[in-house]
Amino acid sequence: MKKRVVVTGLGAITPIGNSVEEFWKGIRNGKTGFGPITYFDASEYKCHLAAQVKDFHPEAYMDKKDARRMELFCQYAVAAAKEAMEDAGLSMDQEDAYRAGCSIGNGVGSIQVMQREYQKLLDRGPSRISPLVVPQMITNMAAGNVSIRFGLKGKNINVVTACATGTNSIGEAFRTIQYGDADVMVAGGSEGSITELGVAGFAALNALSVEEDPSRCSLPFDKDRSGFVMGEGAGIVVLEELEHAVKRGARIYAEVLGYGCSADAYHITSPLEDGSGAAEAMINACRDGNVEMSHITYINAHGTATYYNDLFETRAIKAAFGEAAKKIRVNSTKSMIGHLLGAAGAVEFITCVKEVQEDYIHQTVGLTACEDEMDLDYCKESYSGEVKYALSNSLGFGGHNACILIGKYQGKTCGVNRMERPGEEV
Repeated sequence: MKKRVVVTGLGAITPIGNSVEEFWKGIRNGKTGFGPITYFDASEYKCHLAAQVKDFHPEAYMDKKDARRMELFCQYAVAAAKEAMEDAGLSMDQEDAYRAGCSIGNGVGSIQVMQREYQKLLDRGPSRISPLVVPQMITNMAAGNVSIRFGLKGKNINVVTACATGTNSIGEAFRTIQYGDADVMVAGGSEGSITELGVAGFAALNALSVEEDPSRCSLPFDKDRSGFVMGEGAGIVVLEELEHAVKRGARIYAEVLGYGCSADAYHITSPLEDGSGAAEAMINACRDGNVEMSHITYINAHGTATYYNDLFETRAIKAAFGEAAKKIRVNSTKSMIGHLLGAAGAVEFITCVKEVQEDYIHQTVGLTACEDEMDLDYCKESYSGEVKYALSNSLGFGGHNACILIGKYQGKTCGVNRMERPGEEV
């Protein structure tokens, strides 16, 4: 039988707070993290706004020497992992290190080191390239550095599926524990790519909002949406096999119930117009979790605020749920923190965990009006009331669709190796 998997630790570095407490307080207050790009002179660029992390000091989380050898996306990952490990009360001195693994993804690696070293190559020749350029640049180094920092000797993987990376990383960690390959997995995503090349590249795709007003730049599902705002940060969680967590007396936030994936097999940047690919991922997640589709009342959408994503994801929800889609509350955390690319799904997973824990659904900030086909409940206001299940969607360039189903932890019931479902005899 597949093992049950629970969430016991949370860690976050985000544009609205450098801890889960700060982040969640910001979410509940409708705080946004948008402002002028300060990392470089963006005056000649189409896009001038981003959702940058503020007041981040890597030496608060790691040795200064270690920090100098890490690029920003690795620093964010280690910082968020430190919070998650401490939050979980997990001491590796008391664990079998080979039963504790790491699944942390990153979308693009360090664009900063690519830019820096390529310019050095042009100006000063190949002999001046740093010997660390490759290990600082490659995407797996977030997982590698977290594994080294915390002594995680089990499965160590790096999933790269563009904007679905964070969700896939947590989903693969979930599978690892389900099938008995680990007791503990530290999982999530990180990103730090607000750079000249990163901003120029996404702007060339017409994917970024060129709005100058920080209060109107990221508008998921709104009729005035104009593109996403690039964000950065990391979301890291500790997942545990239920018996392992109970035995050590861990606090349990929620239970991970299902994980579904699909591919659009259609276009390198555009989702399928009818939403059938994303719909299949949602259906797969519910089927995997043995939860009836009719019991889903909340979805944390990919919701990028690009015209086609929001329209096609709306179609996907309708395709998956039929008429019941009108009864589902759908929101987008990107309305407050922008699009964290490879870290987006992981931070949104944390949002879902907190919403399930606290029976609260945050508003989609800035949403005022939608066009005709956009007729779901996109949460113009926040809601308080039971949130038994949460679906979290992530859709990535290349046609990657990933969905995770999270539910309230209801305890161990009569030896059944999964949550009690509505209508089941226990």
